[in-house]
Amino acid sequence: MAGGAALARGALLCALLCAAAAAAEGGSGDNPTPGAFGHVYRGAVNISSERVYAFAYRSEPGQVDALRVYVNSSSENLRYPILFVVRQQKGVLSWQVPLIFRGLYQRTYNYQEVSRTLCPFEPTSGTRPSDQIIFVDVTSMAPFNIAYELLVTRLENFQLETDKAFNFTASPSQPQYFLYKFPQDVDSVIINVVSDAAYPCSVVSVQDIVCPVYDLDHNVEFNGVYQSMTKQAAITVQRKDFPGEQFFVVFVIKPEDFACGGSVLSSIHGNVNRTWNLQRTKNLQVTIVPSIKKSVYVQAMFFSFLSFLSFYLGSVVVAFVHYIRVQRKASAGRLSPEHGSEMMTSSHPISASTPEGSSYGAIDKSSSSGGCQLSSPECRPPAGSDTDSSVEEESDFDTMPEIESDKNIIRTKVFLYLSDLSRKDRRIVSKKYKIYFWNIITIAVFYALPVIQLVITYQTVVNVTGNQDICYYNFLCAHPLGVLSAFNNILSNVGHMMLGFLFLLIVLRRDILHRQAMEMKDIYTLDYGIPKHFGLFYAMGIALMMEGVLSACYHVCPNYSNFQFDTSFMYMIAGLCMLKLYQTRHPDINASAYSAYASFAVVISLAVLGVVFGKNDMWFWVIFSLIHILASLALSTQIYYMGRFKIDDPDSDMGIFRRAVMVLYMDCIQQCSRPMYMDRMVLLIVGNLVNWSFAIFGLVYRPRDFASYILGIFICNLLLYLAFYIIMKLRSSEKLLPIPMFCIVATAVVWAAALYFFFQTLSSWEETPAESREKNRPCILLGFFDDHDVWHFLSAAALFFSFLVLLTLDDDLDTVRRDKIPVF
Repeated sequence: MAGGAALARGALLCALLCAAAAAAEGGSGDNPTPGAFGHVYRGAVNISSERVYAFAYRSEPGQVDALRVYVNSSSENLRYPILFVVRQQKGVLSWQVPLIFRGLYQRTYNYQEVSRTLCPFEPTSGTRPSDQIIFVDVTSMAPFNIAYELLVTRLENFQLETDKAFNFTASPSQPQYFLYKFPQDVDSVIINVVSDAAYPCSVVSVQDIVCPVYDLDHNVEFNGVYQSMTKQAAITVQRKDFPGEQFFVVFVIKPEDFACGGSVLSSIHGNVNRTWNLQRTKNLQVTIVPSIKKSVYVQAMFFSFLSFLSFYLGSVVVAFVHYIRVQRKASAGRLSPEHGSEMMTSSHPISASTPEGSSYGAIDKSSSSGGCQLSSPECRPPAGSDTDSSVEEESDFDTMPEIESDKNIIRTKVFLYLSDLSRKDRRIVSKKYKIYFWNIITIAVFYALPVIQLVITYQTVVNVTGNQDICYYNFLCAHPLGVLSAFNNILSNVGHMMLGFLFLLIVLRRDILHRQAMEMKDIYTLDYGIPKHFGLFYAMGIALMMEGVLSACYHVCPNYSNFQFDTSFMYMIAGLCMLKLYQTRHPDINASAYSAYASFAVVISLAVLGVVFGKNDMWFWVIFSLIHILASLALSTQIYYMGRFKIDDPDSDMGIFRRAVMVLYMDCIQQCSRPMYMDRMVLLIVGNLVNWSFAIFGLVYRPRDFASYILGIFICNLLLYLAFYIIMKLRSSEKLLPIPMFCIVATAVVWAAALYFFFQTLSSWEETPAESREKNRPCILLGFFDDHDVWHFLSAAALFFSFLVLLTLDDDLDTVRRDKIPVF
């Protein structure tokens, strides 16, 4: 072994001496071989023999000449590769064969065929042709001959043309890039790249006219803007970003498909060198089309604002018509209270006998309106004795033990009327509900500011790094403006803000009219209709505006990490709507603002945990499903017993269990044939079935989009409760006036249209960026807005109409006494 090593070292030393002697005497490396374009040169090199080829050509004025060098070697010896060095007038390009690419887990892939496009010469500004020359050096440190092939060609289709498709082929070792120059009348273009095959994974890059061009897998991300691609890619390029008004479009094929969502083949697992040659060839087609002009931006902005200003105009018309009707009604004389009380077909539309053995203190229904109530004029404090802002939500009188007993008697009656649940002082209850408004403003400010800061950082990172895989846009309809990459997705959220502000104005008008009526001691305002508390309506308007702000923030850079920005206030909107619907007939026992917003905070916290742990962690879904089911049962119990369900017994440590057994016996065994509160029981059974179905679905399928999963739970519960409310309203012989009927129909129609566009998936951060781009589609409205933008427009209108439904749904009860309005 030692003798063999000595012989090898001796042979290597002799070879080095021979090479030095040849260099001293003037070997083949000092006499370049004249080369011809399109001719294949074959030869062999070793440590003592190298080859130099010289290719001369003439460049015409204003013409961009690009050359492509193709080399091939059958050798797979990684210790002694062949080195190819191309020397140009202003640069040097070199590579080795076999060309090595590295993948995940240090896997390597070797290619024997390599072709590279040389950085083109800058066109001369003179009128005479110029002579150019390049040298191709072929060397190797191998002590033995290694064969090679060399081919140099001039590219005839190096410059891409506008609106003209160009087809070509690329592979990891044979990348391609082309030149594009902006026409005089074009300020922005869209580069569309398509392929019939999803794999191999590729990268499309746009780079400035500088040398060297980064066209290999390990350096393509060093310069310019780039996207990964399977079947489709699109990059919008603006003239202002390239001072020379031209750029390179670079196409690189990756050695592995992992970055595009593909899996690593089982045959290449392990840290083993593999020879792939041309197995990863991909056929591509590139088309560069002009983007929209500045006038389209102006048209889109006018369309967005004028569309929603029409809602303002419609509201003014409705308010004017209402004012005229009120004036005519006032001049003709208002209806008397006795006549108004007869508008209901029956004073007690829902009647049934109290089940025998009931232990909930049901009293005769005639007593529901008897006695002195806090809402009656006789028991109401003087008009000038308004309490200040420090008044407690519950008065001192309300916290006395006798009043607690009275609550148990009244709220556990079989048939409740609104007068039973509107006994508290109106001013105290109004102050309680105004806390919703002030709290949501505070929450909005503290939530929105860091969100805005974060998305600005995201957009800055995208602009600085050029990595367009960070954000999941619809790249076929992403129109930049300033530093924003997709201004159209942000502009389309203006509807939420404008309609939210309009809803606040409508509520403010109603609030002012109500206050004026209260100051005039109007009997219809004091003792008739649903008690008017506007705090929740104000909170809903702010929530709608903030949904527009946060949705716009999310669409600055939509991705998996910040999707909860787009849904957080949707949770609040759904929750506030349910609270408002419940408050309508239960003004005294609705949840306080603090407990409601604390519940929303818990939901948003769960949403964040779902984003982090909800992908594959089974333990998270088990815990969440248990919390969901237990919360549904607890809330159902509170609703069924009107907040008066208690299982504590101070006389005995075991009283809690005895009370639980008694409740189960009374409600589930003795009265099993018919629950005491049948309507509530039906609603709660259906609601629990829906929520348990959601819990089981989440536990089995574990959807990755956890934020949308929670939002679906909220929306389904809201729709279920609204349907129950309307059915019970009609069942109680109440009417739907024309305005709420119109709003209900408009809500249903607009929501149906909005959901159609919502399910037109244009991108998906549940997949890789390259797979998401397969779903990209062109604009459909004004050449500026895509399907998701239309969803923004329609969902804003649908939410606005939904709010109007809640605002006007019980206007027919304004002339009905509260002791004749049933609670359900």
